[in-house]
Amino acid sequence: MRTNSNTRISGSSVVLVPYKAIHVEKYHRWMESPYLRELTASEQLTLEEEYNMQQSWLEDEDKCTFIVLDHKIFTESDSEVEAMIGDTNLFLVDSENQKYAEGEIMIAEEAFRGQGRGWEAMLLMFRYGVENLGLTHYQVKIGLTNEPSIKMFKKMRFTETSRSDAFQEVTLEVEVDEDWKTWLTENTMSYTCLTHTECYE
Repeated sequence: MRTNSNTRISGSSVVLVPYKAIHVEKYHRWMESPYLRELTASEQLTLEEEYNMQQSWLEDEDKCTFIVLDHKIFTESDSEVEAMIGDTNLFLVDSENQKYAEGEIMIAEEAFRGQGRGWEAMLLMFRYGVENLGLTHYQVKIGLTNEPSIKMFKKMRFTETSRSDAFQEVTLEVEVDEDWKTWLTENTMSYTCLTHTECYE
């Protein structure tokens, strides 16, 4: 979405940057993995289709996506492509009573899984959604066999609301009330949200 197209969010171990054309080739290589496609319920695209997808995500105001960078590699190399380790997304939905989003996180680089990168990246994204997009409710849909992700979101105070054997997935949700916002703030103490202009001043 255009809203986050010039935004950089920094935490202690990860940095979130908008999904841009320079990231597409590496992202495309990730998505050639059957494992990652299954994990994210994604279809295999050609490189040209991936470039078109990147552009459509930039234009679509219902989709917010950031590329996840490893903070240390990015600081040392100053290369977003070299530091890329995954991505995180919000799919926004407006209902009559609330503004909510479905969240996703993928740590594509295997060497960086199980180290808290996905945890921090998702919380940074949730905080951005609350403070900048006015979101009041979050939902995630996870494959029944993806036990680590299910445990992670339950640790984030999400509760299971439904389970589908047909789609082999579980749905978890959390209400963005004052108690959860306080918890979120306490767990993102290193959160810094800047425009790209501010980043390079």
